[in-house]
Amino acid sequence: MHIYGTAKLDRRTKDLVKRLEHGDIAIIDHKDMDRLSAESLLESGVDLVINAAPSISGAYPNLGPLLLLRGGVEILDAVGTAVFDKVKEGDRIEVSHGDVYANGEVVARGTRLTIDAVEKAMEEATGRLDEQLDAFVRNTIEFIDKERELLTGPVAVPHLSTSLEGRHALVVVRGYDYKEDLRTLLPYIREAKPVLIGVDGGADALMDVGFKPDIIIGDMDSVSDNALRKARDLVIHAYPDGRCPGRERVTELGLIGTEWRSPGMSEDLALMLASELGAELIVAVGTHWNLLEQLDKGRKGMASTFLVRLRVGPRLVDAKGVSRLYRASVSPMQMIVLVAAGLALLSVVIIISVPARSFINLLLLQLRTLIGL
Repeated sequence: MHIYGTAKLDRRTKDLVKRLEHGDIAIIDHKDMDRLSAESLLESGVDLVINAAPSISGAYPNLGPLLLLRGGVEILDAVGTAVFDKVKEGDRIEVSHGDVYANGEVVARGTRLTIDAVEKAMEEATGRLDEQLDAFVRNTIEFIDKERELLTGPVAVPHLSTSLEGRHALVVVRGYDYKEDLRTLLPYIREAKPVLIGVDGGADALMDVGFKPDIIIGDMDSVSDNALRKARDLVIHAYPDGRCPGRERVTELGLIGTEWRSPGMSEDLALMLASELGAELIVAVGTHWNLLEQLDKGRKGMASTFLVRLRVGPRLVDAKGVSRLYRASVSPMQMIVLVAAGLALLSVVIIISVPARSFINLLLLQLRTLIGL
């Protein structure tokens, strides 16, 4: 491996990908790189990712490193956090045989990951998944008792200018296959005209397919300024201890947001918001539900997700994976059968319809005239 490039670095991968350009070298600090981050790095067009932390620690079989390698992106792993002190944004750096050079000096050293090594690490991590599941279940049960009001208690829902009463609501979260699933749902969006709710960066996914979000809810850390300015209502997720990470950003943009203090993830709040404001049907895209998705999200339990889904009940339709359901292509034989059926139907129409027969005879007469018969 011998690569030159411009260094772009950030300890938060989802912030870094917004600045990356084709051919850049991404420097991150991302232990157990998740699938969504890997997909974002792939889309950015980088050739190399330098990770200060282990991209796969063995805690669970995270798919991110394997996706990058199979996509042709090199990974120099576990170089240590000192690289953030020795390399600055925009520096021209060189990576050769596991060493990172800046201004002709070695500033970091790591391990070049290979597909075989990552696959072996994933296999070993899969063997320890029972331990993760046990800890995950214990944490979920422990926090259910602390967060039970999400299921049984009254909810002080913020007042919004967008009405959801009796309407459909589409909640878009940055999760597995969320962009593909959203594109598959475009006919539904045009026909049903649901209230569009973006959870942080999910709002930009709506913008990408030509729709403005009605409501954006979350920490406001992965959504663009443009989306924030386009939305009708902003709901800033505040936590029970008073922390409100998105408040400063919304204020700096000169926008007005409603703070909503509640435990759990922002996507849980989005589902509860739609339910409590009277949505007739809630369609969720990209939400995190299974164990690996929760671990990828950095969650040690899923109490709020479990409780909110119990509260929302049958109004919730999870559209996860809908794009894969309808991804099947038409085979040549199916196309032949379809064309034959169409021709057969056309023949029947011609046989039984006097005007149709007259029209065909007129076309044949014109054809004979043109070729001189």
